[in-house]
Formats: sequence, C-alpha cells, structure tokens
Amino acid sequence: MSQSSNKTLTAIPTTQFTTPSRPLTFLVTGCSSGLGLALCRAIQSAGHVVVATSRNPSRTPALVAEIESAGGRWLALDVDSPDAGGRLVEGLEQGGTAIDVLINNAGWSIHQAVEQFEEAEVRDQFETVFFWALQARQGGAAPHAEEALWRRGQRVCKVLAKEVADFNVRVVTAYLGTFGTNMANAARTGAAPLADDYHGTTVHDMIGLMAAGTLKAAGDADKAAKVIVDVVVGAGVGEGRQGETALPLGPDVLPRLELVRDRLGHALEVFGAAAESTRAD
Repeated sequence: MSQSSNKTLTAIPTTQFTTPSRPLTFLVTGCSSGLGLALCRAIQSAGHVVVATSRNPSRTPALVAEIESAGGRWLALDVDSPDAGGRLVEGLEQGGTAIDVLINNAGWSIHQAVEQFEEAEVRDQFETVFFWALQARQGGAAPHAEEALWRRGQRVCKVLAKEVADFNVRVVTAYLGTFGTNMANAARTGAAPLADDYHGTTVHDMIGLMAAGTLKAAGDADKAAKVIVDVVVGAGVGEGRQGETALPLGPDVLPRLELVRDRLGHALEVFGAAAESTRAD
C-alpha cells in the first residue's frame, strides 16, 4: 500500500508507491503509429509485457507481427465504442492477464474557436480521449498496482491520483510538447467556418497551421517513450521518483509550463492580499 501524507498541503509529492520486482503488463491504446508504437517497443525493450491495441489491427499486420513475435499481444479496440474499454479489461482478466499499467495514448485533436464548436464534435473527442479510459478503469484496469498514465483529462487525473493513491495506484499526467508522430496529420477542424471576427487572430493562425500539416515537431517520440517507461517502472530518470505524478515531455512544453507557473505566481502577488481579505471573521 502507498504511504500517503495528506495532512499538509505541499506541491512536492509525498506518497510513496511500491512496484513489484517482476515484469509489468502494460495496456496501451493507439499503437498503430507514433508515440503508441514507440511505447510498445520501449516496453518490450525494457523486459516488460505489452498488450497493444488499435482500432483496426488488420491494417498494420507487420507491426502486429513485430509486437507479438516479441511476446506481446495486439488486440482490436474501438475507443469510441461505449463500454469497449471495460469489456476489454474484463476479457483480459478472465483470461488470466492482469493489467499493471494503463497508458491512455489514443487520441486526436480538433481545432476551432470555442464558441463555434458543435456539441457533437466535443462529445466525439471526449469519447476517444476520456470516456473509454474511465470505463477501462471502472472495469478493473490497474487494480493491484501500480500506474495509470493518462495523457488527457488532466483535471480528472489530478483528482483520480488523490483518490486511488491509498490503493497503491499512481496516476501520472504527461504534459506533451510536439513530437514527430501522425498527430498533426490527424488533426481536424470544426465543421463551422471560422467567423470573420477571428481572421488574423491566434485562433485563425493555429487552425491554419494544423490544417497545412507543416507543424515542425521539437521532440523525438522514441526518446519520449523511453522516459515514460523509465518513470513508470522507476528506472533511469524515474529512479527514486516513484511518487511523481506530473511528467513534462518535449523541449517545447517547458516554456509553456513555466508560463503557467509564472501566471499563477503573478496572480498571487497581485490578488493574494485580496484573497486573504475574504477570510471569515
């Protein structure tokens, strides 16, 4: 069990987790290309077991053969299908395969001015990047150990991390920069034409950049995959850091995280006294 200290608020993780001294079994989504495929290879290179998933494994027979010949499994998973995650995990466990590590990697991006998003567009993305993983967790993924690494749903991840820490389940949120994957090519734009008021704005420029497919990635997916695996198992850069729950990846994410830190620090400087002034008598 984890040893959690929640008596005092602190930004430094204090929970300590235990990880079995045996090969771990990873369940990874979105493995047909990019970071997902790199993760499968890194997991196997580190001596662990991977259950890879993709929507249509038949489209990548060579990759399926590569992973399975090294002792892994590759299963079909439509992350947009209701209850697919839970059914997959239940089937694995009934067959004697317990999942130690869940990596929620599958996803796609959609770009639009917030006020112009259609409800169906938002719901479709949440089905892919959030609800399937929630179903998998409810279905029993990572029940005994150890890690659940989610790339998305950051606020929910922060809450989940606190809720399950006492069960020796660590939730790590990866804050990603850009990597040389298919993510940019798979980017979508909202169905509604961008309103004229947005022309020449940051929204307009970002949609144009993603639509053109000319985004230059700053990060290497293979290197990122190795870091992720090391952090999960407590090796390499993750040695002695098993309590950490936030993982920045990619050189271009660093200034963005620093910006968030600086904005909050600035808010404390400007309005800290105002916040204190509202204390109840």
